[in-house]
Amino acid sequence: MTTPTVLITGGAKRIGAQMARAFGAAGWHVIIHYGHSREDAEALAQTLPSAETAPCDLADGDAAVAMVRRLSATHPNLRLLVNSAAVFRYDGGDALDPAIFAEAMQVNAQTPARMAQVFLKGADDGRMVINMLDMKLANPNPDFFSYTMAKHALSATVRMLAMAYPAHRVYGLAPGAMMPSWDQQPDEHLTSGRMNLLQRLTDPAELADAALFMADGVLASGETLFIDSGQFLLSQPRDVLYLARA
Repeated sequence: MTTPTVLITGGAKRIGAQMARAFGAAGWHVIIHYGHSREDAEALAQTLPSAETAPCDLADGDAAVAMVRRLSATHPNLRLLVNSAAVFRYDGGDALDPAIFAEAMQVNAQTPARMAQVFLKGADDGRMVINMLDMKLANPNPDFFSYTMAKHALSATVRMLAMAYPAHRVYGLAPGAMMPSWDQQPDEHLTSGRMNLLQRLTDPAELADAALFMADGVLASGETLFIDSGQFLLSQPRDVLYLARA
């Protein structure tokens, strides 16, 4: 049997790296995309049974599209694109920062949408896209304003792409607080990470397990799963990193 291949954007660190390890352990050939984390990407690739790295600045949408086309041509069994890479910079509800907004919409929404389109267009049946979203879709707050707007934009593509490409599968994965973020210290995350209905730390491995489940293709296309121990069911007025400090 031919080994299935997955392309994971932002696969060198954090959630992306967790995904890479999970798919590698499950027998996939993993293409680890990176922007500025070459050493981390190459070190991770060396630990996986079958892996390689692919550099690209996702702020350049044309370059990202070209990367997907090139990898599709050189890897006939490229079956899955995981759009995990994202920029996460602070602006608030009181003052949207135009530069932060432009970068967030480009890297977190426009580029992954274009990558998904070129990945699915004209391909054989059975390709899949997983767009990494955020539980802020259902439990919004005004912190990280532009980031959240961009994630809402990317979320909208899930069902639209599923309708546009019925021969394929398009999914969304929406995590909650899983790892220390922004300027947060690890001990602070022990508090903020439990601000969910189950009052537990959500293991990033649970997100990777959900992605592997989606890769089986049994879930209806266009669906989004929240992996956050019920955080999306709450109403939190600020990002949990600030609620924990308060």
